[in-house]
Amino acid sequence: MATMPRLHTHTYATTVTWTGNLGTGTSGYRDYRRDHDVTADGHPVIPGSSDPTFRGDPTRWNPEKLLLAALSQCHMLAYLHLCADNGIVVTDYVDHASGTMTTDNTGSGRFTDVVLHPEVTVADPDTVDAATALHDDAHHLCFIANSVNFPVRHQPSTRTG
Repeated sequence: MATMPRLHTHTYATTVTWTGNLGTGTSGYRDYRRDHDVTADGHPVIPGSSDPTFRGDPTRWNPEKLLLAALSQCHMLAYLHLCADNGIVVTDYVDHASGTMTTDNTGSGRFTDVVLHPEVTVADPDTVDAATALHDDAHHLCFIANSVNFPVRHQPSTRTG
């Protein structure tokens, strides 16, 4: 009989504080800003807003970009861990992630697809194939990708440098 994996629980806490009251609260759709601050103990403030399409401030992070960033970060961290465990020396990593969200006429919406485009540089040319293959394993380890209900794909490129 196979041994069941032991579960470990991790908890996280953040605070989101709306800062967009222009003096009349939400008295009308155009009468308030979507600005807010995302905070957590010991971390810098993330200035947030809604997407500019929804009257948000384009200079602030919106939830859609934060979700995309979380998926990209999670994949990268799992990938770097696997490379270190497998003796593959990564010297550079950048991901230009993209996501698609659709909305309907009720105002509801959802992400339908995310594609990660990790560009990885490894030290040893003999490890390029193994480094590329580890993206599949990283995808299965990523906590965030395992938590969403839409496809998260990856299209990596690996080179030496």
